[in-house]
Amino acid sequence: MDATKKSPSLLIVVLAFAAVYLIWGSTYFFIEMAVKSISPMILGAVRFIVAGLILMAWVSARGEKIWNRKALMPAMISGTLMLFLGNGAVIWAEQFLPSSFVAIFLASAPLWFLLLDKVNWQQNFSNRFTLIGVSIGLLGVIALFYEKIVETGYQQSLAALIILCLANISWALGSLFSKYKVKNTSSSVNSAWQMLAAGLAFTLTGLLNGEFKMMQWTQVPVSAWLAVAYLVLFGSIIGYSAYVFLLSVRSATQVSTYAYVNPLVAVLLGVFINHDRLTAMQLGGLAVILCSVFFINLAKKRQVKMNARLGSSA
Repeated sequence: MDATKKSPSLLIVVLAFAAVYLIWGSTYFFIEMAVKSISPMILGAVRFIVAGLILMAWVSARGEKIWNRKALMPAMISGTLMLFLGNGAVIWAEQFLPSSFVAIFLASAPLWFLLLDKVNWQQNFSNRFTLIGVSIGLLGVIALFYEKIVETGYQQSLAALIILCLANISWALGSLFSKYKVKNTSSSVNSAWQMLAAGLAFTLTGLLNGEFKMMQWTQVPVSAWLAVAYLVLFGSIIGYSAYVFLLSVRSATQVSTYAYVNPLVAVLLGVFINHDRLTAMQLGGLAVILCSVFFINLAKKRQVKMNARLGSSA
């Protein structure tokens, strides 16, 4: 890394985490709202092409370099893995599963980051706080949704759950590819190319499977378009850009803690919008999730201090 490169301020990092934690937790709800009226491939195509074009126009107006042949292909590969395969599976699954259940089954993301981040295997598997945080985070998410799963029997939607597991792996691989392979370009330019690549993949798939031909645009209600607008502005331009930025300045394991907090946000939306009731077990699950995030962030702080001591003694 270039030693002259200025590190981002703590405030920017905190705001980026807030965007990923809170905004992404709400996108599950809006995806479910939109996919009731818009087919999955069309929803993905509209969301990511519009968001990508807006973001590309913004970075161009700022004078950033958008054509970088060495960075372009890695950005498109990582965008396809994360947004087309990863997020596309979420859109498809929410045709059959409620948004809150999709959030829980994606909460194993930190575990996949831990297993697939080969560059940091030694650091991650030797840090007890990271391992504790990942472990209790999974337990917290299970506690959060266990009663609903047992009561409603959504465990029978096996195909959707398998697709979501594959989506988790694809998202983790794409994130790590973006973190380690995309060089010499800003996170905003990287995000824009990733979204455009995913939008193109959604469009081609929608054309091939006939979704665009069968789509009745005039039958889509205003509420669905408002949900798409939210996903474009908040979910993609703000939330996803914040995620790509965090991958460039923080460890993948720490960034992946969003997967523990997103179900919490999904539950709270259910409480305030759908008037769901929180049980004692669910409240306990929320507390455990917050503890898991604390442990993973504690591991990061201890690692930073250790690196600083090693650097000063060198």
